[in-house]
Amino acid sequence: MFLSLLNQPYEFIMWILAIVYVLTVHEFAHAWAAYKQGDSTAMDNGRLTLNPLAHLDIFGFFSLLLIGFGWGKPVPFNPANLRNRKLGTVLIAIAGPLANLLSALVFGSVLRLFPQIINNYALLAQFFYILTMLNGIILVFNLIPIPPLDGSKLLLAILPERAYRLRFYLEHYGPTILLILIISNIVFHVPVFSWLFGFIKGLVNLFIGSPF
Repeated sequence: MFLSLLNQPYEFIMWILAIVYVLTVHEFAHAWAAYKQGDSTAMDNGRLTLNPLAHLDIFGFFSLLLIGFGWGKPVPFNPANLRNRKLGTVLIAIAGPLANLLSALVFGSVLRLFPQIINNYALLAQFFYILTMLNGIILVFNLIPIPPLDGSKLLLAILPERAYRLRFYLEHYGPTILLILIISNIVFHVPVFSWLFGFIKGLVNLFIGSPF
């Protein structure tokens, strides 16, 4: 996907940097939330850092470049160490998407509040736009309630105990369902996620007040 930009080196580099930033802040936020909830597992594994090398998964990174879907290294945590196991798990799960939301708001607000950046610094404006859009996409994608995405942890936390069958199917078949949806989008061009990403792009343009 992004490799098609190789003939546009500046844009390609901006996408690379944006991907590194988005994955890093997302995974760091998970690690930080776990530490704040009383679990030091992520810190002990060197994940409580903004060093991208600690969070990037080589296969997930290149998968994102090649097909537009990828991942960072999952942040480990031990639920038994959390002060409140149920609430702590939820807070850890939403920390990543919230970090992406905050980032999208910051970079998008800079473009909205300082339109001269768009007019006078085209490359910087484009980079901030890519950061805003990519953070928005990662935010929404991770909130989809299908394991292993963060949204599934929120859903499982609020599901009543009597919904054990739904829990079972989500936990056991969720990753397969997600993989099928991704393949359908990429290989068979079923707009499972394409429409969602297009919608996010429209929202970003509306927020910024200047379409790119």
